[in-house]
Amino acid sequence: QVRLVESGGGLVQPGGSLNLSCAASGFPFSNYAMSWYRQAPGKEREWVADIYSNFRNTYADSVKGRFTISRDNAKNTVYLQMSSLKPEDTAAYYCKVILHSMYWGQGTQVTVSS
Repeated sequence: QVRLVESGGGLVQPGGSLNLSCAASGFPFSNYAMSWYRQAPGKEREWVADIYSNFRNTYADSVKGRFTISRDNAKNTVYLQMSSLKPEDTAAYYCKVILHSMYWGQGTQVTVSS
């Protein structure tokens, strides 16, 4: 079955960096676009970035220039490199894929605080 497992979250100081990973299984990974979303406490889940099967990517304005999405099709993994982190980046981060249905991982918590 489809499985998405995020990792790499943690506590980081403002201005710091963190790299998230999402390991995928159960579907032909290289054929599908992958997305990162985040959800802060008390807020709706919001889109962060997409990477398509042709490696084209798009970003939310709030993270453009600070976050980089990438993928390794040999490892069935999508990454989110985050730099210049701000307290407002604090959230649970999720990866998502849309096949015949929408699938989400369990999330990984990122906390930006001094």
